[in-house]
Amino acid sequence: MLHWLWVAIVGAIIGLVAGAITSRDVPFGWVGNILAGLIGAWLGQALFGTWGPQLAGMAIIPALIGAIILVLLVSWILGRRKS
Repeated sequence: MLHWLWVAIVGAIIGLVAGAITSRDVPFGWVGNILAGLIGAWLGQALFGTWGPQLAGMAIIPALIGAIILVLLVSWILGRRKS
């Protein structure tokens, strides 16, 4: 039970940092940050492997890169829908 809480906290931080780096807001606030962090971690580790420091079972650097890619992709798609 506590592992999932720790994963959610680390995912939220990764999503928050990715949003800050890209200067874009993730939709749905904290829930969006958690989802961006978790999905970004999965994406980053699938693309770049599990190198670097790990926290809560996530490789931090590939997870952050994956979250940045995800935030940029989501903001691009949402930006195109508004036009």
